[in-house]
Amino acid sequence: MAIIKPFKAVRASRDKVALVSSKSYETYTPAELGAKLDFNPYTFLHVVNPDYKYLQEVSTERRFQLVQNRYSDFKRNKIFNQDTIPAFYIYERIDANNTFCGIIGATSIDDYLNNVIKKHEGTIHKRERLFEKYLKIIGFNAEPVLLTFRDDETLEEIINQEKAKNPEYEFSTTDKMLHKLWVVSDENITQKITKAFAKIEALYIADGHHRTASSALLAKDLASENENHNGTEAYNYFMSYLIPESQLKISEFNRFVKDLNGLSVNEFLEKLSVHFVIHNRGQLIYFPDKKHHFSMYLNDEFYSLYLKENEYTFTNALSKLDSEILFRTVLEPILGVKDLTNNDRVGHSDNKKDVISIKTKVDSGLYTVGFSLTAVTIVELKEIADANLKMPPKTTYIQPKLRSGLTVYEF
Repeated sequence: MAIIKPFKAVRASRDKVALVSSKSYETYTPAELGAKLDFNPYTFLHVVNPDYKYLQEVSTERRFQLVQNRYSDFKRNKIFNQDTIPAFYIYERIDANNTFCGIIGATSIDDYLNNVIKKHEGTIHKRERLFEKYLKIIGFNAEPVLLTFRDDETLEEIINQEKAKNPEYEFSTTDKMLHKLWVVSDENITQKITKAFAKIEALYIADGHHRTASSALLAKDLASENENHNGTEAYNYFMSYLIPESQLKISEFNRFVKDLNGLSVNEFLEKLSVHFVIHNRGQLIYFPDKKHHFSMYLNDEFYSLYLKENEYTFTNALSKLDSEILFRTVLEPILGVKDLTNNDRVGHSDNKKDVISIKTKVDSGLYTVGFSLTAVTIVELKEIADANLKMPPKTTYIQPKLRSGLTVYEF
């Protein structure tokens, strides 16, 4: 059973929320970031990028403290105010192609530790510890972890009933997205939501593995420091956005390599032919449309690669994953790529902005060869997580991408 509870969010007033909430810090170019910080005094980017006005480098710990200070400034200046009644927050994001709607709530760290909340990606311990330190100093979650769950009729009915009411927030952003948020504070309704989640056997992390792991580390540390720890403290939970799996959108990640590991084009193709049926498509753009089919762009030409299944052994859910197949048959044995987590020979692209990025990046000279894969399905994601296996890095690009500072969870 999943433990989800309402909380008293810290959030902006209706008239300022469109100015306050922001995309994730990493998604802005330096020019975009500078413009936001220079001309919008309310943007949450001032909180997460507090050293901007100093125009100089500050130590990591000092920067974390400045984040906390700027957050306190936002509260003191009434840009942020805390709700007085615990609530769930139904959040809907609409763009030209998709509508996403789910529930923002506080999710149990124990569920993460007990594998009720399941993982499909590995995490880097150094990053976990750094983000734990960040959380301990600032004392809040500003961007929810994206979790998904099997579609549930009870939760769907509750969401639809609440959406029939006027939203607390309704605003558009410059990326042409419409955002709506409903505050659900009626105790009868919040109890129904909590009970509905209690019947769900598993939640799956879609985006936010490092943030979740760091929250778990923090909870353990704070519990050891608290003589009166009883498990109900706010630090035993983290903020999440829970969305039905039917609404989740998973896109593919492309793979790029800067060289052929000393091989000529013909030598490389010969080695590929051991595991793949290869067709030269010339200038005809080819995208794979079936599992175990790959597109390759090399030397100004597209190729289709079809896995010879009699030359490859499927042993578990991970071995069936196209990103893993590419690693096992091409990247590691032929191109000499041993580690995908920190390798400057390898690049990735999510195809979101450039549908033919496989050609664009190779033609630019940045890479020598590019591979395009089909997107991972939710079934594959769950199979990997249920088996306690880990996908290769940059296997999934999952939407929705969430805003920072829309709701804040203090612990």
